[in-house]
Amino acid sequence: MAYITAPYACDPANSRGRFTEEPEAPMRSPFQRDRDRIIHSAAFRRLKHKTQVFVFHEGDHYRTRLTHSLEVAQVARSIARALGLDEDLTEALALAHDLGHTPFGHAGERELDLCMEEFGGFDHNAQALRIVTRLERRYAAFDGLNLTWETLEGLIKHNGPLLDADGKALGHYAERGLPAAIRNFAHAGELELSTFAAAEAQTAAIADDIAYNAHDIDDALRAGLFDVIDLGDLPLAGEALSDVIRSWPKLDRTRLIHETVRRVISWMIDDVITATQKRAFKLKISTIDDVRALDEPLVMFDAQMREKNRALQSFMQRRMYKHEKIVDIMSRARRVVRDLFNAYMSEASLLPSGWREHGYSDEDTDFARQVCDFIAGMTDRYALEQHKRLFDLDPLFR
Repeated sequence: MAYITAPYACDPANSRGRFTEEPEAPMRSPFQRDRDRIIHSAAFRRLKHKTQVFVFHEGDHYRTRLTHSLEVAQVARSIARALGLDEDLTEALALAHDLGHTPFGHAGERELDLCMEEFGGFDHNAQALRIVTRLERRYAAFDGLNLTWETLEGLIKHNGPLLDADGKALGHYAERGLPAAIRNFAHAGELELSTFAAAEAQTAAIADDIAYNAHDIDDALRAGLFDVIDLGDLPLAGEALSDVIRSWPKLDRTRLIHETVRRVISWMIDDVITATQKRAFKLKISTIDDVRALDEPLVMFDAQMREKNRALQSFMQRRMYKHEKIVDIMSRARRVVRDLFNAYMSEASLLPSGWREHGYSDEDTDFARQVCDFIAGMTDRYALEQHKRLFDLDPLFR
């Protein structure tokens, strides 16, 4: 089957290249190489034991950051193919979008940000940039992964511009300014932080929304945080449930849940494809520059689906993310992060050998960032092991 390439797709033959020059690979495009480097990175492997919502000890079937990233990549590729975008760049960005996450999900990130408050804070998106430009140390000629301009742009701008036209920080960066990891990146100014990223990055971002909305429903039902019947009055999820019951009135619970979730995913994918194609036609989008110059994303749901998505997210916030079971385990997980940070800050010798050899100075801020890098890279399991080693206490189970 032949696929039509959109005129506003990123063309690997016209990539702006890498900040450290390398010979091209004869059998792979630059974006394929980016994807492969991400998959083979240590940070990507560690996602296997990093929390999505449930900590690893709660069961083997709940999603982790790794399985979530793979699911995001699958959704993103489906959308990219239908829109005629570069699938390899889209997949690379989908696989990389969670590289900077701490152990214990957003709870770990919030606690590490508090610990780092006087040292520049912590942001998982900025940490992902730090990982792929500095912390991965695999190649002889450079630190990081030396990804292409387009992948770096998409990695830090997939949720939209970071600066306005006057250089003021936007969104959740507006109050505190850009994170230090972005400000200190030598080529940050070359990534055009006041524009939207290409459509491939926007596709990865909306695929993230689709995947975690739908699959968190699956995990929450598996955990018994609410029952499938509770979805009945919701737009989208309730419509999907009703459709399954009409077609299969005697279906067992496991299949009922799966059929409901797959409809939610399919309907959201179909909507974003149709809505994006209509917007591209209406706005006469014909180049990548046209995409970057818009004042809102090109790749997005239509207004009705956006409202349904907001209702679903609100339901999940109340019934899953703020469920007492989740809140309790995450409050104890935050204690692990806080205890580890305080211990390493008070006694540098507790850090593994080699970490003081990474080019940090002895100034407090730099040492705090070193500790932050170390903790942020931990898996849930490793963080718990280190906490037990240092404090002879298993905080999640006592």
